[in-house]
Amino acid sequence: MESTTASVAPRAYAGGWRRLLGFAIVLGGLAVLCAQLWTGVQDNPSVRGALIGGLVAALATALGTVPVMFSQNLSERAQDSMFGFGAGVMLAACAFSLVIPGIYAARAGGAGPWQAGGVVGASILLGGLVLLAMERLLPHEHFIKGVEGQSSRTLRRTWLFVFAIALHNLPEGLAIGVGYAGNDVFRASALATGIAIQDVPEGLVVAVALLAAGYRRALAVGIGMASGLVEPLGAVLGASVISYSAGLLPWGLGFAAGAMLFVVSHEIIPESHRKGHEAWATGGLMLGFVLMMLLDTALG
Repeated sequence: MESTTASVAPRAYAGGWRRLLGFAIVLGGLAVLCAQLWTGVQDNPSVRGALIGGLVAALATALGTVPVMFSQNLSERAQDSMFGFGAGVMLAACAFSLVIPGIYAARAGGAGPWQAGGVVGASILLGGLVLLAMERLLPHEHFIKGVEGQSSRTLRRTWLFVFAIALHNLPEGLAIGVGYAGNDVFRASALATGIAIQDVPEGLVVAVALLAAGYRRALAVGIGMASGLVEPLGAVLGASVISYSAGLLPWGLGFAAGAMLFVVSHEIIPESHRKGHEAWATGGLMLGFVLMMLLDTALG
């Protein structure tokens, strides 16, 4: 018995060192990536603006989770109203901050009316198809619909929620990045402001839903805060790609709009209507739409 214990201890010790070494390698790689990213951000004002806008949205998401640290009481009606509010903001952002500027950008590039509409329309469909493919391929778990995607049984439920939140927030980050790549700072700022406003209740709803699903309070708040980090990454990605060619701007704006429309129709509205609070969810949607419209028209 003593020999068995003695042989297990070195293996456990070696395994701990291997994990520590692997963790150090990952941290080193992330540090190098962040350094390269920071260099690119400093050289490109559009990417720098996109990063700031994405970080503001991430901060708003984190801010929304703070009440869950002290209280877990949030009625289902309030949750559905917040879902609807977020859907309204995203719908207005699609129309006023992405689709219409995308058509104008295509026309400015020499496209005719039908061609400009066709380019933006095709990119909207492409954005929706890409999100559909990601939704089908990546294992994830909805708050109400449950587990979806491939090989989901092999992952812990926490990571399934993380994948679902990432799928939800990625289009918002892309939209912010593409907006800043269009060199219209006021319109991009309006878009980032609107997304940040709807991210506050979104962060709250995510943390409350995780808490209701059985997660510890600290873990629910932590995942809710971390969920917003996808947005600055998506913002930098979107701005970096579009900055290489002005001809990609209409495609980028349409793609971001299509991805957001997919999330609104496939995720947010069904979730907000599932518990019988359709009127409250619809009221929230209309309020969010009007607020985002005012922000875009006033600042843009």
